[in-house]
Amino acid sequence: MSNKMDNMVTDNRGEPQTDFIYCCGAITEVLKFGSCQLHSGLKVLFLIIPGNPGVVGFYRTFMQTLHSMFEYRHPVWAVSHAGHCVPPDSMDMVEDAFSAAEGDVFGLNGQIEHKLSFLRQHVPRETSLVLVGHSIGCYIILNMMKRNPELKIIKAIALFPTIERMAQTPQGKVMTPVLCHMRYVAYLPLFLLSLLPEELKASLIKLVFGGIRSLDNTVVQPTVGLLSGDCAANAMYMGGQEMRNVLERDNITIKKNLEKLIFYYGSTDHWCPVEYYYDIKQDFPHGNFRLCENGFRHAFVLDAGREVAKMVFEWINGDLGT
Repeated sequence: MSNKMDNMVTDNRGEPQTDFIYCCGAITEVLKFGSCQLHSGLKVLFLIIPGNPGVVGFYRTFMQTLHSMFEYRHPVWAVSHAGHCVPPDSMDMVEDAFSAAEGDVFGLNGQIEHKLSFLRQHVPRETSLVLVGHSIGCYIILNMMKRNPELKIIKAIALFPTIERMAQTPQGKVMTPVLCHMRYVAYLPLFLLSLLPEELKASLIKLVFGGIRSLDNTVVQPTVGLLSGDCAANAMYMGGQEMRNVLERDNITIKKNLEKLIFYYGSTDHWCPVEYYYDIKQDFPHGNFRLCENGFRHAFVLDAGREVAKMVFEWINGDLGT
């Protein structure tokens, strides 16, 4: 790669760029560290597929750390789930209500197609990808690999993966009735919260997160956005579909891509019990499965984004020839 190309890749080292686009007819936020315009000379793009809620701002510290660990050589982007962000004043939640509703873009299947569509429209085909999924983002990545085997994926990293039997997990047993049968009951308090001033919302969020000793303050503002009403409703709708549809593990796709996959399981993850780690390790003895030894929570972005990014760097640094 020429020096000129290198300079293009290392632009915007500090502050990320945020783009709002319509993808599959739905508002989508893209957070970008490095190389805001992908060009044909670019070799590798890191793409973060978030959990639920799919708010890219939660991953800011994680992305910034990853970008700097690789000495700003590779852009690190995150694409929100469709409808999980507050549209700017000049845009609506959907570009065309009929087309967005027709494809159920806010549902789980629609979110998978949404990510594939984003890659087709915004990333040159020859770009090599490192996909990093968190929680349901790992399920989405496996389905992306299944639906488009042509993607040039170097590695796919699954952090705290919810890829099977979600409704049977301790957290799933609690949340399934709420998300599948009582979702509309939750809309009223959400609506009332959305009416509060932004400062009061931020104070409430800090109060809720008060028990987290080393809270990453960059997550507060994205959480305020989530309380806008529609974003949280879309996240709950998607969550209900997760409980119903994330059932059996997709062993066929895992087997086909085993050499590309790295799984990182939590040791105290109520969305993905430790027995799921032992089950998959037994089924794929040659796979790269890791069990957290640091006590990180499922929502690692709240207080361990920097530490998890450093681990990801260690795992894959050699694969990128850096």
